[in-house]
Amino acid sequence: MGEQPIFSTRAHVFQIDPTTKKNWVPTSKHAVTVSYFFDSTRNVYRIISLDGSKAIINSTITPNMTFTKTSQKFGQWADSRANTVYGLGFSSESNLVKFADKFAEFKEAARLAKEKSQEKMELSSTPSQESAPGDLLSPVTPESINGTSEEKVTPDTPQHSEARAEPSQNALPYSHSINKHWEAELAALKGNNAKLTAALLESTANVKQWKQQLAAYQEEAERLHKRVTELECVSGQTTVIKSQKTELNQTIEELKFALRSKEEELEKLKAEVESAHEFESQKNTLTHKLQEAETKSQTLEAQLGDLEQHLESSQQESEAFRKSLRSLLELLDTKIFELTELRDTLAKLIEGSS
Repeated sequence: MGEQPIFSTRAHVFQIDPTTKKNWVPTSKHAVTVSYFFDSTRNVYRIISLDGSKAIINSTITPNMTFTKTSQKFGQWADSRANTVYGLGFSSESNLVKFADKFAEFKEAARLAKEKSQEKMELSSTPSQESAPGDLLSPVTPESINGTSEEKVTPDTPQHSEARAEPSQNALPYSHSINKHWEAELAALKGNNAKLTAALLESTANVKQWKQQLAAYQEEAERLHKRVTELECVSGQTTVIKSQKTELNQTIEELKFALRSKEEELEKLKAEVESAHEFESQKNTLTHKLQEAETKSQTLEAQLGDLEQHLESSQQESEAFRKSLRSLLELLDTKIFELTELRDTLAKLIEGSS
């Protein structure tokens, strides 16, 4: 199955400053996923954490590791292979407890796996330890064919010394069976040797790979040490930051209150804007009507000018007519006066003739 994640949580990752060995340097700007991985092919447990595509934790759990809880939300462990100390800051105490329990569980599993591996190595090396160097050489030497191997195996046995002096027909089958036994043992040792050689080659390849990883981790550690220094500068201002945080919280509350009041003012302004839009539409309507009225007024003024001119000409005609009437009246009065005198004269004449 290869390497698979078996437990994951989220935490802020830190590493110890390699210079001071006291201050922590953050390796992640925010909380990242920290996972336990199990490699079924190598029976190995690892703690791995990635920040994007970059590995900020790659720690193999060994039986001699210890996870220490230094506070209610912070824990740490030392990795001698990476030559550093890792620290994790959790959002709650329960997450820290779960991570610590898993660490203890996988540490015990790593110890058991190491013991089983050692037992397998001891079992594979037992045949070579039980056989003496002379025993390994006896099946392939010419002396073993002539019966000297029996003497080397049990030198105090009389039968073997007699067989060496006078080889008989009964001693030959016994020697042949011994040779077969040692040939089988040699074949088993060769097989074990081949397995050990393959394991050694694999271990050598793994060592090269680990060296490359270690070099990469050392480069990453140097970069993280710089980050630790930056965090140290920041951590020295924790008290100031807390007071500033309190002030900022108060400021935030004030800003929230001001924001609510501004929102209310904004609603009022929106209502006023809507009213202004209505007034604007009414203004446009009235402006249009005013323009129409001005047009009508100009037309009426033109008509009034024409009427005034006509009236003036009419007045002039009327005045001329009046003058004519006055002249006629005066003439009529004169004629009437003359007629009256004529009447009076005729009347006198009539009275005188009578």
